[in-house]
Amino acid sequence: MVSFKVDLRSPRRLYYRRVEEGKQYPVLCRRLASLNEEFISHKSPSAGFDFTSGKRIEQKLLDYNQEAERFGGYAYEELSEVSPDHKFLAYTMYDKDNDYFRLSVRNLNSGALCSKPQAERVSNLAWAKDGQALLYVVTDKNKRPYRIYCSMIGSTDEDVLLMEESDDNVHINIRHTKDFRFVTVNTFSTTSSKVFLINAADPLSGMTLIWDCEGIAHCIVEHHQGCLYIFTDAAKESQSVDYHYLLRSPVDASSSPRVWESVFLDDGDLIIEDVDFSDTHLVLITREGQKFRICSVTLPLPAGKEAVQLKDLNPYFLPLPKYVSQISSGPNYDYYSSSMRFTISSPVMPDAVVDYDLSNGKWNIIQQQNILHERTRILYGTVSSVSIAENNSNTKNSNSTNEVNVEDDNMWNDLSEFYACEHYDVSSHDGVVVPLTIVYSHKNKKENQNPGLLHGHGAYGELLDKRWRSELKSLLDRGWVVAYADVRGGGGGGKKWHHDGRRTKKNNSTKDYLSCAKFLIERGIVQENKLAGWGFSAGGLLVASAINSCPDLFRAAILKVPFLDPTNTLLYPILPLTAVDYEEFGYPGDVDDFHAIQKYSPYDNIQKDALYPAVLVTSSFNTRFGVWEAAKWVARVRELAIYDPKRPILLNLTTDIVEENRYLQCKESALETAFLIKVMES
Repeated sequence: MVSFKVDLRSPRRLYYRRVEEGKQYPVLCRRLASLNEEFISHKSPSAGFDFTSGKRIEQKLLDYNQEAERFGGYAYEELSEVSPDHKFLAYTMYDKDNDYFRLSVRNLNSGALCSKPQAERVSNLAWAKDGQALLYVVTDKNKRPYRIYCSMIGSTDEDVLLMEESDDNVHINIRHTKDFRFVTVNTFSTTSSKVFLINAADPLSGMTLIWDCEGIAHCIVEHHQGCLYIFTDAAKESQSVDYHYLLRSPVDASSSPRVWESVFLDDGDLIIEDVDFSDTHLVLITREGQKFRICSVTLPLPAGKEAVQLKDLNPYFLPLPKYVSQISSGPNYDYYSSSMRFTISSPVMPDAVVDYDLSNGKWNIIQQQNILHERTRILYGTVSSVSIAENNSNTKNSNSTNEVNVEDDNMWNDLSEFYACEHYDVSSHDGVVVPLTIVYSHKNKKENQNPGLLHGHGAYGELLDKRWRSELKSLLDRGWVVAYADVRGGGGGGKKWHHDGRRTKKNNSTKDYLSCAKFLIERGIVQENKLAGWGFSAGGLLVASAINSCPDLFRAAILKVPFLDPTNTLLYPILPLTAVDYEEFGYPGDVDDFHAIQKYSPYDNIQKDALYPAVLVTSSFNTRFGVWEAAKWVARVRELAIYDPKRPILLNLTTDIVEENRYLQCKESALETAFLIKVMES
């Protein structure tokens, strides 16, 4: 995927990763944007000029296959930032032997590693002083971010400690503003959240408190032409709010505490999910019900004006395909560019990485898996009125009006011609409406005869991943229905939706999931005794808890690196847990929380002498949740449940980090698909 990073004093460069044939890990490269596609790539020379062809070629900055040799065969990168002057790359790699991330800084001109900083246990970093200084955060032995250091690149002086948080309940996070003028320092605990500001031009000059509120709050600060903006979900006047809102305040405000003004009036129907800034535009990702949109507003905003409705600022709505399930803002490093990049996700469309030109409304799909579209046409024997070549035209124009509605499936390589996407509202046990999304093949769906796969997560306020996944295509083409239950505890419904599915209310997530499962069967969408569940990480807890409650409702289940023994893990954490984990699953020292944990814990509620569905549990020795949790759960189910050779309880363990190994990902996906097909056919 291409990432932009620009310094106005130097030529524009494109940074991107690509995978060489036969290699496991990608290579990080860059080239001048002016070259466009007129470049070639050879193993040697690694950069500069190719005298054989007479063309300049890309520069290979970092080969992660070589990094894997440094780190015990793994190349698991968490952070990666190019300096504003394009001279250095700061990145962290996972050290498997020590179980932490190690910081390295590489000189992009020579390719050599810098002698310092080379810190251990690094969780965060931010460039300052135009690339001459690097700020980074390190964690303690319990993986709590607690110290900020400043390292002067090229200097032999010791790194300077800028901040140390001694309270074990407080965590630290840093980031730079989009214009690189400031570095923001966030400190947060269950009781308070604060934001400090560091002048990036002089990072050793100290920090200023600009925001202080009670409780855990999400706070992102940006700077635009002398004005600070904060996007937060902090309580207003001691009253909890359900969604994020945008505030602003002059940088040089002298009042103490600082006065913040609302940018937009509250609108219960219009939810602002995210914001992004450039030098000329403010871009907002909004949601009305289940409908996502992107709009741009010209900057600067009117000065000295009270909060307004979004429509009063003449927002320009950018084109989107149908059935959008998520919009993710790209890196958008080029603060002065008129273009912004977003990833558009849909259950019936491969992810589209799209550049929107905010100055003229043009848009361009930069990256998308579109060969799937042509192959699907061949499989289904259909012919489109628009050729594939027309589908992939380089530039599209949005309408000239402020309200654009570009939903041409062909322009987006949308697969809704072959696969349907439907939304339902399912009533849960307490009358709360739970969104349910289903995807199926137009050609292969048959009433009351379809196997089904129900996904769920319901934790940390995170959106359920409903993106199109190529590995599910083989199931859809065999007549399967793929469903997604947006249960409480997850994202998409605001803070209350999240809080109603955590701690003492965690069981709501399980009951929401079961309500969706029963809905699929009762409506004839999925054939009875042919429903499978699927959960990843905390979603594995959800699905396993549902199986304990109604084992006869499911024919099969897949639990990927699942959290299955919360009682013991929360009481006696072998692996470090954070305050966020306890806020999510409960504090075992609290009597009410402890009883709630025991009620939803999959390991503690396995039914004796019950016929369980076939279950495939996959886990790794390199995961946040101990591999022993999966092994204990599998052993106890085998011991207590009724044995049926057609309903095996399987455990698949790896020593690798599957998520960072594309070959292992393909292998594991194939195993899961084969397991589901085999179990349903038996």
